[in-house]
Amino acid sequence: MHMKKAKTVKKILLYPVTIEACEEGGYFASCPSLQGCHVEGETYSKVIDNIEDVIKAHIAIRKKHNEFLPEIEIKKGTAVSINLPVLVNG
Repeated sequence: MHMKKAKTVKKILLYPVTIEACEEGGYFASCPSLQGCHVEGETYSKVIDNIEDVIKAHIAIRKKHNEFLPEIEIKKGTAVSINLPVLVNG
C-alpha cells in the first residue's frame, strides 16, 4: 500500500476578508487587499470556500506575471491570533 506524502506548507499568507449577508439570500465575500477578489455563495461555508479559491487563483496569476503581491508572512513558531467564525444553531 502506498501512502501519499503530506504537502509541506512553506508559508501562510493572511488576507482580511469581509463577509456580508445578501438581501436576496446567500453571502457576499470580498478581499480588499487583492483588487477584484469577490464572490457570492449560498451558505456561509460555501462563500468562505469560494473566496479562498479566488484568492489562490489571484495569487497564482500575480506570481505568474511577477506582479507585486501584498502579504503578511507568519514566521515558523510564531503564535497567531485570528477570528474564526463558527455558526452554531440554537
